[in-house]
Amino acid sequence: MPNTNISTRNIALWHRAFLPLLLLATVVILKPKTADANEPETILVLGDSISAAYGLSIDDGWVALLQDKLENENAEIKVVNASVTGDTSGNGLGRLPALLAEYNPQMLIIELGGNDGLRGLSIKNLKSNLTEMAEMANAIGTLPVIIAVQLPDNYGKAYNKLFASAFKTAADTTEAVLVTSLFEGMSASSEWFQSDGIHPSAKAQPVMLENVWKVVEPALSQAQVQ
Repeated sequence: MPNTNISTRNIALWHRAFLPLLLLATVVILKPKTADANEPETILVLGDSISAAYGLSIDDGWVALLQDKLENENAEIKVVNASVTGDTSGNGLGRLPALLAEYNPQMLIIELGGNDGLRGLSIKNLKSNLTEMAEMANAIGTLPVIIAVQLPDNYGKAYNKLFASAFKTAADTTEAVLVTSLFEGMSASSEWFQSDGIHPSAKAQPVMLENVWKVVEPALSQAQVQ
C-alpha cells in the first residue's frame, strides 16, 4: 500500500516549486505582441488576384508600386502583400487573425469581395465579413482601409448597386477609410485590362496606385505611420 502522507507531501512540494514557473509561462504566452522600436511601420494588404498582380510580375503590381512610392518619400514603412489569387472575403477573414498577430500592422488595406460577386455569393455575408475584418483591425489599434470593388456592368445595375453598398456600409459602420474606386480613370478597353477583361494590365497599375494613394496618404498620420 502506498504511503499517502509521503505522496501528498511530494505533491505539495512539487506545486510550491513549479507552479510559479507555470504561471510565468502562461503570462508570457498571453502577453500581446508589441512593436519593436527598431522595426519599420507596416502596412498589410489583404487582397485577391487584383492585388496579387495576377498575370504580371509581382514587381509591377500596385502593391509593389506602393512600396516604391513610400521609399521615394523616404518613409520607413514596410508593405506586406498578403493577397492570394481566388480569395473571397470569407477566405480573407479566416486568414486575418494570424496575419495581424504576425505583422502587427499600423494600417490594414482590405481589397476583397470581387470573387464573392463573380461567384454570386451572399452580399449580406460579404458586408459581414468586411465589417468583421475592419473590427479586428480596430481592436488592436490598426487603421482599416476598405477598397470598394467594382463588378462588370453585365451584372446589372440593381445587383451592382447592392454590391457596392456592402463596402460603404462596412466602412461607415467601422469608421474605416474607404477607397471608392480602384479603377477610376480607366475604361474597359484592352489597354487597361488583360485578355480576360477582369485583371488590370501593367499600364493600369500606376493608376490604381494613385487611386489608393490619394486616400491612403492623408490617413497615414491617423494610423501613426510616419
